Amino acid sequence: MDIEELRRYCLSLSEETEEKFPFQQFKAAKDVLAFYIGGHIFCYFDINDLTHVTVKCQPEKVTELIERYDFIDHPYNGNAKYWIGIDVMRADCNLIKELIKDSFDIVKKKK
Repeated sequence: MDIEELRRYCLSLSEETEEKFPFQQFKAAKDVLAFYIGGHIFCYFDINDLTHVTVKCQPEKVTELIERYDFIDHPYNGNAKYWIGIDVMRADCNLIKELIKDSFDIVKKKK
């Protein structure tokens, strides 16, 4: 999955999905693209590095996913209890989409 496919998928989840570069004030994070639903982030990643796409996850699934898949780890920057990092350069496309959709659903329920 490349950046455009990832971007299109995130935007396809809802007409209400917004994309922003919210961390412009931080030099190291100026290229982080985030996707929002209801004003809250459900997916973010550095557009120059897709080895750590960060998505929200149900706390009870975090450890299981990390142990099961070598391309899923703790997030680069985020609470490891609620977020996971996915190396989309190595992960299965269908699983990536499933995890992003799960993240979207978790965040949308809270809005």
